Amino acid sequence: MKRFFGFALMLALLSAPAFAGGNTQTLNLSGAVTIGSTQLSVGDCKVTWTGAGPDVQVTLTQKGKAPVTVPAKLLKAKNGHKAVTTNTKGGVDILQTIELDNLTLVLGS
Repeated sequence: MKRFFGFALMLALLSAPAFAGGNTQTLNLSGAVTIGSTQLSVGDCKVTWTGAGPDVQVTLTQKGKAPVTVPAKLLKAKNGHKAVTTNTKGGVDILQTIELDNLTLVLGS
């Protein structure tokens, strides 16, 4: 019984990162964008979302910057690409949506 329990525990611990990876993708920003009071610069940005949808929490992480977490709506969509939509206010590009291969995240919803 101890051997079975040990095997089950090891399997669960090794499987957890694989399941968590399904809600994380990397996006390359081609221009600086602002989310909340944080500006993200050009380059790779890790996008992670938690929740089953449609209401989720999105965390954007860029090397050397503090992570930014905002509420969002998760919409199932076959985008087939990665892109962002911004809205310019006062000369600042504010991040509105993130389109990933199979979903769209509408920020601030």
